Amino acid sequence: MNFGLNDDQQMLRDTFARFLDSESSPARVRKAQESGGFDPALWQGLAELGTFSMRMPEEAGGLGMGTLDAALVLEEAGRTLATGPIAEAVLAARLLGRLGAEAGLLGSVIDGSKVATLALDDIAVRPVQWLSGGAHADLVVARRGGEVVAITLAEADRRVEENLASNGIGEVDLGKAQATVLAAGREATDMFAGAVEEWKLLTAAALNGLAREAVRLAAAYACERQAFGQIIGTFQAISHPLANFIVDIEGGKAFVWKVIHEIASGEAEAAAHVPLALWWNAQAATRAGIQGLRTFGGYGLTTEYDIHMYNLRAKAWGLIHGDPARLLEAAGRRLYAGEAAVLPDVGPVSIDFDLGPEAAALAHETDAFFKRTLTPELKAHAHYSWDGHHPHVHKQLAEAGLLYPELPPEKGGRGASPYASAAVADVWEEHGWTGHAKGTTMMVAAMIDKFGSDELKREVLAPILAGDAICSLGYSEPGSGSDVFAAQTRATPEGNGWRIDGTKMFTSGANLSDYVLMLCRTNTEVAKHKGLTMFILPMKAEGITVQPVYTFQDERTNITFYDGVKIPDSWRLGEVDGGVRTMSAALELEHRGGGFAKAHAAMIRAAEALCREITFAGRPLLADPAAQARLARARAHVAISEMLSLRALWGAEEKQDLPAAGPMAKLFSSEKFLEDGSDLLDLTAPLSLSKREGPAGFVNQSYRHAHGTTIYAGTSEVHRSMIAERALGLPRSRG
Repeated sequence: MNFGLNDDQQMLRDTFARFLDSESSPARVRKAQESGGFDPALWQGLAELGTFSMRMPEEAGGLGMGTLDAALVLEEAGRTLATGPIAEAVLAARLLGRLGAEAGLLGSVIDGSKVATLALDDIAVRPVQWLSGGAHADLVVARRGGEVVAITLAEADRRVEENLASNGIGEVDLGKAQATVLAAGREATDMFAGAVEEWKLLTAAALNGLAREAVRLAAAYACERQAFGQIIGTFQAISHPLANFIVDIEGGKAFVWKVIHEIASGEAEAAAHVPLALWWNAQAATRAGIQGLRTFGGYGLTTEYDIHMYNLRAKAWGLIHGDPARLLEAAGRRLYAGEAAVLPDVGPVSIDFDLGPEAAALAHETDAFFKRTLTPELKAHAHYSWDGHHPHVHKQLAEAGLLYPELPPEKGGRGASPYASAAVADVWEEHGWTGHAKGTTMMVAAMIDKFGSDELKREVLAPILAGDAICSLGYSEPGSGSDVFAAQTRATPEGNGWRIDGTKMFTSGANLSDYVLMLCRTNTEVAKHKGLTMFILPMKAEGITVQPVYTFQDERTNITFYDGVKIPDSWRLGEVDGGVRTMSAALELEHRGGGFAKAHAAMIRAAEALCREITFAGRPLLADPAAQARLARARAHVAISEMLSLRALWGAEEKQDLPAAGPMAKLFSSEKFLEDGSDLLDLTAPLSLSKREGPAGFVNQSYRHAHGTTIYAGTSEVHRSMIAERALGLPRSRG
């Protein structure tokens, strides 16, 4: 797997970043807006860098670069609000080169002496169109029925007027302008159709770069501006929306890259993902521009601050193709109505999201294990929560070396890479087999291995690795919730050991576990995070009471009481009062990535099944364009969730600096799971209200399950604070 750029791509991006920082500065952008939304000097500089020949084939005199390379350039163009129809000119030149345009015409586009753009709709159907660069373009490449034509524009052909973002768009009458046929027939029109699809990806990349800069500007301002005696970045009403948007932006970038990779690999869903990538980045940029401006308060409304330009451009760029909701409808038709699309040749793609042959082999072996092991009775026992744990299957997995495959063989594992372990976890999800006991127990095992005494390693770690013991977590308390450092459960020295007294809340799995990992207060005279110590307690010890707490998710958790529970000092993990350091190791494991994309995808499949069953207007609901669009939106959310999880996994494994990548994956996947759980429950109502066995009951359960995912391993609010601080550099917003 590789999310990284190669050396040539890094140099390409850096070169354009430096050039555009200089030649598309805010002052230059303002000046261009005042003169019709075009900067001739910038355009000439782009031409000299080879921008307009980058996607032309080498045999036509171009640079033969790929769509991913062009997307990197367009990200920088978006970041700097570069004026002019850059994406359109890149693709117009590619079409001219591939269709054998006259050398002088092609040369004038490449050298920047003529400004070229694209007409996105067939001019035989819509002769009058709004065009990017329509106010100043010299040449338009367009489809006209069964032909592809080059249209030379005169001033009489266009209507120049003020517009939302002052970015040089214009309404053009292409039916009356002088046109030269470049080529006719299916091959030519397919080339043009592929160019329009590529335009969607490049525009998505530009919007992504724009959104990132809007959030950066807002975050920088939030670190400087004071209100009520405090830096406004400490207010969660400021920091949390910005955290949401940087997650959306990281996901949107990864989504564009994913689609380019899918096209290169010939994957079936690539055609539907193209319009979804533009839809996602258009709406993300719009919302980021709005929130960015609001961060500046009243100053954001003034023309003195640059943020207003990002706000307006974000909206305008996403609308030149029309209502972005139409992109959702197009994706729905491609997914559910068999609509075909011609995709571009994206050229070389260096990124790769495959987990590799080792992961595939181990996933296949795990899949075979579950297929031969899970009897109908065991499948009936399965549940997404702790209640789905089965000690017999747990032990069999350990004996097969599949319970903790990431461990070395001498500890019962396979020495599997994190990529292979992630692939195995996906198989567990596909079979609906809970990983709660495995995940929590592995976390405890890692902490015992790092901080535990020889006695703990012998008496607790060994049975864990053999599949004979499982563990639960004792972090939260009735009065502290996610603020685990506010723990009040006391550990008092007594003889050669400790006495534990207190209460833990949400001790999920305590009724099934052999041990519990306990965070206890050992010092009340220091700051709350400095007076904590970690212990292991055997659940069979005297003084422990487990009381069930049932949730509306069909999931049991527990409240556990500790009354004079005595343990030897050898069952302590780490230093006395050093619990934060010990716990940080656990949190690092917990925040490496993951998410709920598999559960989300399973819910969508169930909703699709219901949409085939439900009749609407005399036909299956799945034939309704509105239903198709809503399902397509949910599919986009799953694709982005998967990419954020893979990004976090890759960053951790390859030691890349991706601040808050794990919290981003968890936040996005859980929030979108809940959002779509609610929407798909609506879509399939009233049948979805039933808990009957089958798709209806599964959609119903998924809606309830999704609520908990926004709370497990820290609430979404906690993760937003982590993202704001780590990824945006905002000040701490928690006490």
